[in-house]
Amino acid sequence: MQFKSSFQHYTTFGAYMSSELDGRIVGGVATTIEDHPYQVSISTKLGGHFCGGSLLNENIVVTAAHCLQSFKATNMRIRAGSTNNKKGGELIKVAALKYHPDYNPATIENDVGILKLATPLQQTASIRFIELAEKTPPTGTPAIVTGWGTKCFAYCLIPPTALQAVELAIVQSEDCASSTYKYGDVIKESMVCAYALKKDSCQGDSGGPLVAEGKLVGIVSWGYACAKKGYPGVYSDVASLRDWILKAIDEI
Repeated sequence: MQFKSSFQHYTTFGAYMSSELDGRIVGGVATTIEDHPYQVSISTKLGGHFCGGSLLNENIVVTAAHCLQSFKATNMRIRAGSTNNKKGGELIKVAALKYHPDYNPATIENDVGILKLATPLQQTASIRFIELAEKTPPTGTPAIVTGWGTKCFAYCLIPPTALQAVELAIVQSEDCASSTYKYGDVIKESMVCAYALKKDSCQGDSGGPLVAEGKLVGIVSWGYACAKKGYPGVYSDVASLRDWILKAIDEI
């Protein structure tokens, strides 16, 4: 099992332990930030993209908790309003970070965190805030995931600099844990899945948005390989984590 950030983490899921767990857009198409203006790139202060995120308001980004384990806020930057994650838009310093106190790196439960920006952003055609879902859509609901992750699992060493998007279908946690798929009971209540044959998020997409019905329903978290048949991408379930996110925004 592997996170979908561009730096490598591995988890202790017994039989699922694998270097194939990953995070990038597979089977997607190039898109623009104007079509997904809530998307941001999270990078080091030297410019190395490692995760995605979603703008919730003028100074708050929501992302995955596992994206925040290796960096201090002062070493992170957010690029908003640009299709290209290396240039353009606005590059903003991060003032503070916070992640779920019950985040579990072994089970990847509660994989959510927030960043507070040092400078507020103004909404434009390429910078927009997205609303948190209050309820997880039913299995089969069309969804879209975006990011700058690599475009195939094993052999795509150079990720794209242009934003990619892929259309998937929501798979609620109880369905994702059923015999229809192959994860079993490693799927927890704080997770939601999304699936389509030969399509998935992948390495470099961690923390980025899964959007359905115009709302943020998931946060790219983990998966077994990328676009592997029978293994949906796994996302943090925004609806079940919404109360913590709102509380954290008030406290940060």
